[in-house]
Amino acid sequence: MVRANATAPAINVFETEKEYKVELAAPGMTKEDFNVCIDEESNLVITMEKKVENKEEEKDGRYLRREFSYSKFQQTMILPDNVDKENISAVVENGVLNIQLPKLSEEAVKKAEKRIEVK
Repeated sequence: MVRANATAPAINVFETEKEYKVELAAPGMTKEDFNVCIDEESNLVITMEKKVENKEEEKDGRYLRREFSYSKFQQTMILPDNVDKENISAVVENGVLNIQLPKLSEEAVKKAEKRIEVK
């Protein structure tokens, strides 16, 4: 479901009887740094982007120190068919992005299935 690499934040995926939970390590990030959406193929797409500029200048305007920091990350996750896509929620708390993906009832999943007649 998720592939790790050296520059990507750590991601945990946890399943309970009623929901899936995604936890993404995001120290120093705020909710404004994230975009969480469902794409046209019903995948969960998590995008994180942060640009920080720190400046320290002398009075005459020459740079003594100037640092730029830019972080961008995108992760696409294929969702199981039983996820209630209309009720997904996300919150950033204590340096972690938490996404709750509630499950549909078994009856709702069965109703969503479509039988195709074989001729």
